[in-house]
Amino acid sequence: MSPAIVVDALRAEDREGWEPLARGYKAFYGTTVTDAEYDAAWRRLMQGHVVHGLAARVDGRVVGIAHYLLHASAWSERVCYLQDLFTVPDARGQGVARALIAAVGERAREAGCARCYWQTKADNAVARALYDRVARHDGFIRYDLPMGEPPR
Repeated sequence: MSPAIVVDALRAEDREGWEPLARGYKAFYGTTVTDAEYDAAWRRLMQGHVVHGLAARVDGRVVGIAHYLLHASAWSERVCYLQDLFTVPDARGQGVARALIAAVGERAREAGCARCYWQTKADNAVARALYDRVARHDGFIRYDLPMGEPPR
């Protein structure tokens, strides 16, 4: 029997458990982040005004994290964006990511969100296998407009 997974809000004492996961997430996607940016992200998560953080714990150890935000859209007063999701390698395949997604979904329902959505890389086959079981892929493709230069 697998140990119980407990998901709740990130707490100030979770910084030590959160940061290796946040760094692992950013490394997975090849994103360079400075120490100051990790500090700023942690402050935003602790404020809990715009972006929110959850921790999945097994026997008190942080084994997964999720970051999400609630926002308005043109068509809904409130929607939920699951921005980041990452688990420690030794906890994968044990329901941690599923528990985090369920917890974000529950918070979105409690907040009256019309939908909860997220994105991943097309080649992230392991994550997509889970996502295909718990959600529906609507076929959208994301584009990012570089902020350092005008569009061509």
